Amino acid sequence: MRFSSLSQWLQWQENLHFTEIDPGLDRVGKVWQRMGGSSTLPFKVVTIAGTNGKGSSVAITASILQAAGYRTATYTSPHLLRYNERISIDGEACSDDAICDAFERIDQARDDISLTYFEFATLAAVDLFSRQNVEIAVLEVGMGGRLDAVNLFDTDVALITPIGLDHMAWLGDNRETIGREKAGIIRAHSPVVCAENAPPESVLNYAESLSATCFVAGNDFDYTKNQSTWSWQNNDKKHDDLPMPALTGAYQLQNAAAVLQVCELLSLQGITINEQAVREGLQSVKLSGRFQLIPGAVTRILDVTHNQQGADNLRNLLVETAGQGKTYAVLAMLKDKDTHAVANALNGVIDFWYLAGLEGNRGLSAEDLSERLAPIVGDKKVGCYHYVSDAYEAAMASASASDRILIFGSFHTVEAAMRLMPELTQPVSVAS
Repeated sequence: MRFSSLSQWLQWQENLHFTEIDPGLDRVGKVWQRMGGSSTLPFKVVTIAGTNGKGSSVAITASILQAAGYRTATYTSPHLLRYNERISIDGEACSDDAICDAFERIDQARDDISLTYFEFATLAAVDLFSRQNVEIAVLEVGMGGRLDAVNLFDTDVALITPIGLDHMAWLGDNRETIGREKAGIIRAHSPVVCAENAPPESVLNYAESLSATCFVAGNDFDYTKNQSTWSWQNNDKKHDDLPMPALTGAYQLQNAAAVLQVCELLSLQGITINEQAVREGLQSVKLSGRFQLIPGAVTRILDVTHNQQGADNLRNLLVETAGQGKTYAVLAMLKDKDTHAVANALNGVIDFWYLAGLEGNRGLSAEDLSERLAPIVGDKKVGCYHYVSDAYEAAMASASASDRILIFGSFHTVEAAMRLMPELTQPVSVAS
């Protein structure tokens, strides 16, 4: 074996390929073929693409399928505290040894073919799922769709979550162009669910070109929010008085409604999901970093939001949950994110901004972030710190018991803050 530890493998992968992002399926496809694989996997596949709500949709889908008794795998990215979070079976992260063994098989098969960090992860996940006899896998697309490594594999049901402006350097600068990239996960004659009421026409047109039946929110399925429950229905079925998803935010109903349509389509393909499984799945779903409340002397909120659509949702949540105290923000972002849109969306609900830098080629320094935000939030509401840890500690020192601190802007930002919270850094269970 090339390396004996997961950390060694990952460090090597970070520098193996000439660029961090290299869209395309040729290289990763050749390696998978050499491993004896094909585009059709030996288990059911739900593929989820979009801009916002992917992680939540994966979590809700998997929770319901597990409650229905199926051996369910999930592949997600990025991770927060441990790489193993990306590759999970029945809610348990795969072990270091299992992942290292998969990396070795990939390394032996690839020969001189260069792979990115993400491509290694994608192949490792599918290789492990195939060997662990899972019954259904929920695969989250990384950045786009059409050229994303996850799209190497055929899907039984595709789900496209709300599409916004993100990764524009790679995917395009408008929703129609981005939508066409996301729509690449659709397969001929296979169903696709659109979580938003008005998806880009490019998505609908591409589905039609493949004779793929498209199920659009508000048209083919819909939901109604009641006081403490919600109802869902499509043309054939109805669920009344459902429990709210155990993920905070009214927008989670949009995600959950689309997931229920996915479940109905899976039912037509032989996957048995009764209403009890739906209820249990909604109530037991867990996902870190999505308006995650950390109680204590000062309430802290962790959120990976980093674009305008997510920031709008976040603002609404902050308004809905506002108390008597102040709201402080610890913010650190990547260079390619729309910092102006995020600041515009949230400035009205933030009393003071603690800005921090992120390391790496894509990281934005606190000073550069401050320059971008100053015209919107003003100089008097901003403090700059080199590291997220410094910004977090400064915010905690300023806050009183009735205040709250929002830590957001990137998975990297949330990860750095989580590592300062002992209650969140306990070892997670792993599957061999």
